[in-house]
Amino acid sequence: MSDQVAELADLAVRATELAKRSGAAAAEALCRDGTELTVKLRLGEPELIKEAGIRALGLRVFVGHRAALTYTSDLRAASLEAFVSRSIALAELSEPDELNALPPVEAVPPSQDVLELWDDEVCSIDAARALAMARAAEDAARKADPRVTSSDGARASRTIAAVAFANSAGFVGGYRGTYVSLLVAPICDDAGGKRQRGHAWTASRFMSDLTDPEAVGREAARSAIAKLGARKVESGAVPVVFDPEAGRALVRGLFSVANGSSFYRKASYLIGREGQACASPLVTIVDDPLRPRAPGSRPFDGDGLPSRTNVVIDRGVLRTILCDTYSARRLGRSSTASAGRSVGGSPAPALTNFIMQGGTTPADEIVGSVERGLYVTDMLGFGFNPVTGDFSRGAAGFWIEKGERAFPVTEVTISADFHDLWRRVDAVGDDLALRSTVACPTFRVAEMTVAGR
Repeated sequence: MSDQVAELADLAVRATELAKRSGAAAAEALCRDGTELTVKLRLGEPELIKEAGIRALGLRVFVGHRAALTYTSDLRAASLEAFVSRSIALAELSEPDELNALPPVEAVPPSQDVLELWDDEVCSIDAARALAMARAAEDAARKADPRVTSSDGARASRTIAAVAFANSAGFVGGYRGTYVSLLVAPICDDAGGKRQRGHAWTASRFMSDLTDPEAVGREAARSAIAKLGARKVESGAVPVVFDPEAGRALVRGLFSVANGSSFYRKASYLIGREGQACASPLVTIVDDPLRPRAPGSRPFDGDGLPSRTNVVIDRGVLRTILCDTYSARRLGRSSTASAGRSVGGSPAPALTNFIMQGGTTPADEIVGSVERGLYVTDMLGFGFNPVTGDFSRGAAGFWIEKGERAFPVTEVTISADFHDLWRRVDAVGDDLALRSTVACPTFRVAEMTVAGR
């Protein structure tokens, strides 16, 4: 452990020991120490420079089957004793739940060094350097084409954090991580006084993996220019291709119905379908917290259980529901080590690196094989009922004619039954890139309803 992580781990252990001595049957503590820097500029002028830090401890104590969750940022020794006493008093007032208990101690989690979560160079990013990155990206976007007339700004962020977790059953662990991102959003003037906004972004745990800011700016300009002249299309049922950015919303929708909390609350259309086909055989989705350098990787989960890779959908068949310890107990099964939590929050099922695996077909070939259909680059609004599977959302992108992007499309709605949507996936691209905790390649749905004019 680094000195910072070791210090947090000692604090977490001390809190659990205090809780036990004060009358708790069991306890667990999560400590976090980190900073986040965000800068934004627009048209070359800084609009936001913000750096915030957190150093706090979250404590969960169990008194019989009663539990309380509290947190504090006052970590002085005398204050910690009073904090623990108040936590136990709160637990004694709570409603009992026979499922309130620590998970069993399991194997030692993998080393953070194997997961490659930390980059010293990210720590060197100060406000001046972040502004320089954002300025380079926005300048490149504005200079890329005279049709780029304005900007919604450029934003650069970096996060540095250390985490430690301990419980009274003997688990102690910790790790630290970095993450940096850059986004730019240029604007073009369109006919009729309309404005078209494009965007592009890059993000990674390591500076060396970031796309060059000027390249991000040029890509953002191309995104905005391509939308000029966007119009509605006639309503109908056609093939729909989702680019990796738009497709992430659909993949995230699957997590919302494939977790233990949604199952025990009876809030998922997938209930009763485990072991059955819920998607096309081309669809495999894994939640992989052990992927090196990935944004959601971690050595252990929010319950202190060693991380593991879970195959949620295997070639179309629903195999795994992601559970934390509590939701697993509610369902009479075992945890999948999928607990997520904040310092002040209760454990709950959470995704780490929720990835739809790539196929072998180039994205251009997927579009090229469509005679007439829609290529979606942007998803708008909300419209998914997890209980019934009804799905309907606003979308924008490009109309496809004879395998070519014919013209940009805006103000349309795409809809389908979510179960049918995934079963109709008939092509999966080879362009998977992991920049965020949810990722997918380009993929095509054989038929969806597109509502335009």
